[in-house]
Amino acid sequence: MTTPSLLLLLAITTLSSLPTLQSFALRPPTTRQLRLPHRPSSRSFSSFSGRHNRQPHLHRSSLRFAKPGDVDNGNDNDNDGTVDEYRNIATAFLSNFLQPQNTNRNGDNDDNDSGAPSATATATTTTARATSREILSKIDFQATKAPKMPIETLASILDRELYEKEWFVTGNVNPIYFDDKFKFQDPDVKVTGVEEYAKGVQKIFDQTTSRAQIISTLPSATAPNTITVTWRLSGRVNIGPSGLPIKPYICYTDFTIDEESGLIVFQEDRFDIPGWDILISALFPFLVGRVGFLREAAEEVEERVFDDEDVV
Repeated sequence: MTTPSLLLLLAITTLSSLPTLQSFALRPPTTRQLRLPHRPSSRSFSSFSGRHNRQPHLHRSSLRFAKPGDVDNGNDNDNDGTVDEYRNIATAFLSNFLQPQNTNRNGDNDDNDSGAPSATATATTTTARATSREILSKIDFQATKAPKMPIETLASILDRELYEKEWFVTGNVNPIYFDDKFKFQDPDVKVTGVEEYAKGVQKIFDQTTSRAQIISTLPSATAPNTITVTWRLSGRVNIGPSGLPIKPYICYTDFTIDEESGLIVFQEDRFDIPGWDILISALFPFLVGRVGFLREAAEEVEERVFDDEDVV
C-alpha cells in the first residue's frame, strides 16, 4: 500500500474514532444517500473525451453539500442544499461530520455546552452564518431569466459577477443566468436546482475564510456551448468541530449553456489535484511542503481591475 493510501486510511480511521466527534451521530448511509457507482453516462466523462485536452490530468471530486434530508434549524422552509445522492462510500461517510446548522432566525447560536466551540469562535461563526443567510434570503430564485445573448457576452458578465460575489463558496448566485433544469454533478454528489446548489455551497464552506478567486471566465476553445471558469479555492470547510483547512488549489468550472435558452443548464467542477491530496492536506496540513506526493499550495491570485465600460 502506498504512503498516500496509508495516510488516507489513517485519516478516515481518525475521523471515525475521535471522541470529540461523537456528537455527530454516525449512521449507515441510506439507499437514497448512497448509490454505488454504476456505468456513467457519456456526459459524465465529457471532460475526459477530448473537450479539455489543454488541461490534462484534472481531478473531478468534491465534498460540498449537506446530507440528504438534513434539516436546518435556522429556517423551517429550507433544507440547506439537499443532494440527490452520494455516489461513493467515502463521501457518504464524511458527510456525517458536516457541522450542524444551529443558528436560529435571529442569528443566535443554539449550541449547548456539550462540545461547543469557544465563545469567540461561536460569535464569529454565528455572524458569518447570519450574514450569509441574509444574502441568500434576498436572492429571488423566481426572477425573470436573462435573454439569450452571445456566449462571449455571457462569459464576460459571469466573469464580473463571479469575481465580485464569489458564489462558488458564498452561494450568492444570480438565478437569472440559470435554466430551471440546472444540474450540478461530480463523482461525489449530484444536485438538482440552482437554489439547492446555492444553499449547499453556503453550508459547506466557512463564510469567514473561504475564497473563490476568479482568474478567468472564457468560452471553451474546444467544447461548444461551454464556458470555463478558472479559479483558486482557499479557506476552510465546515467538517468536524472546528472545520478543516483547504490547501489552496486551482479549480476549473465548466458551464454548459443550453442552445435554445442561452442559460446555464449544467455545471461540472474539475480540480488540478486529486481528492486524496485535498483530504490528506486538510487533515495533516503539516505534511504540505515536506512530502513529495503532496502538491504545494496554489500561488496567490493577483487582484484584477475591471473596466466599467466593458460591463454590460
